[in-house]
Amino acid sequence: MAEDIPLRSNVIQWQKTTLNRTDHARLMGQKPAVLWFTGLSASGKSTIANLVQVRLHAAGIKTFLLDGDNLRHGLSSDLGFSASDRVENMRRVSEVARLMSDAGLIVLVAFISPFGSEREAARARMADGEFIEIFVDTSFEECARRDPKGLYRRALAGELSNFTGLDSPYEAPSSPDIHLKTALTGAEALADEVVDHLKNRGLVPHG
Repeated sequence: MAEDIPLRSNVIQWQKTTLNRTDHARLMGQKPAVLWFTGLSASGKSTIANLVQVRLHAAGIKTFLLDGDNLRHGLSSDLGFSASDRVENMRRVSEVARLMSDAGLIVLVAFISPFGSEREAARARMADGEFIEIFVDTSFEECARRDPKGLYRRALAGELSNFTGLDSPYEAPSSPDIHLKTALTGAEALADEVVDHLKNRGLVPHG
């Protein structure tokens, strides 16, 4: 009986295709990018990312939104919340975002992504200049006050472990591409701020 061939990098070779990411972007009529929204649970990442996507869709921009909670129902349903599982979750989402940007889309990722080194690893997976880190800056106290899913209540009661900001660290970006301060501005205005940034970078047409 022949031995199974191990799925390793020294066995698998990259299959070349005729069309590349430049061809896909040209057909889309836009420049691809990955908008990476990071922040604590209940900080407003998904809300703001959704508002940005609606604005881009109205402007004729082709997008896709990858939400951290939604992906745990499918792509990462086998993962827990240990540090190693979170790193693997980040790796998977980064690879999906890269594939979607290769297809010419503007990809919005709403993801706690607590570790700075993993966010930098995600940036390194993308084409130069296409990764835009967006820090949704909301204090732990404000997130706990909002607590739309009851997670903070459960974590503070000791019912949940490895909860980001409590017994698992959140490493805030030191120099994000966009810094959204939710204590000072509402979600609608913050979404406009992101779109304005994209316009200034030539990713979205003015007007």
